[in-house]
Amino acid sequence: MEFITIKVSCSSDLTDVLIAELFEVGFDSFQEFDDGFEGSCDQSQFEEAKIKAIFTNYKDVSYDIKEQEKINWNEEWEKNYDPIIVGNKCIVRASFHEPQPQFEYEIIVTPKMSFGTGHHATTYQVLDYQMDLNHSDKKVLDVGTGTGILAIMAKKRGAGKITATDIDDWCIENSEENFSLNQVSDVRLIKGQISEVIENEYDIIIANINKNVLLDQIGEYASRLRQGGELILSGFYDDDIPDLEAKANHHGFEKMKSTTRDKWAMLALRKLFV
Repeated sequence: MEFITIKVSCSSDLTDVLIAELFEVGFDSFQEFDDGFEGSCDQSQFEEAKIKAIFTNYKDVSYDIKEQEKINWNEEWEKNYDPIIVGNKCIVRASFHEPQPQFEYEIIVTPKMSFGTGHHATTYQVLDYQMDLNHSDKKVLDVGTGTGILAIMAKKRGAGKITATDIDDWCIENSEENFSLNQVSDVRLIKGQISEVIENEYDIIIANINKNVLLDQIGEYASRLRQGGELILSGFYDDDIPDLEAKANHHGFEKMKSTTRDKWAMLALRKLFV
């Protein structure tokens, strides 16, 4: 067995709270649904007593825990994976799809996970925003890189120095494969939290994670972003925008733009002061 998954059935107002609590006890990958969410963690991080302690505090919430083995995602995705077209200018496709050179940008992925391939509305919106954002010779940090495609887009848009981080072994493995597929060889890839990034003066920071992690880390982003730099956030619902904007304002950011797609949101901010 390789990892543990937990399927939680709960009301939407509890989703972010429970995700935050599970994140604190080792769960590091989440996918939300209309009736709850699913989380996963490495088996070595799992402590059932801590899970029980969390859920004793909530009524009308149910959960199911399963041990999972690694899946042959290539085989599964070849059955179901369709290319994604973003803004009529970018195609995100798997290596088993035919090239489509009519698109200005082509990103090839080894689809080991659904989140981060462009199918999810958050990734789609960030990619769409990146295509209108000046990356030329910019220093870019992609926090929670997942599949790596936002870092790949940054490179295709002319970024100079790129750093990408993630805390999940599968994400590190997948992003490395995707960097290779797209002939992106000069991304500095870090396994760990943003605290592992000791550099600052980034021009662009991208963080497509979830609301609670973003709220917790906005100060970290601010300390690593130069004055006038841009912060791109996603991984949250449209009605979460005011909370994130308020926290960002406290750290010296102003809102540049926000978009929504299928109730998910993207928020772009500019750093005004240190």
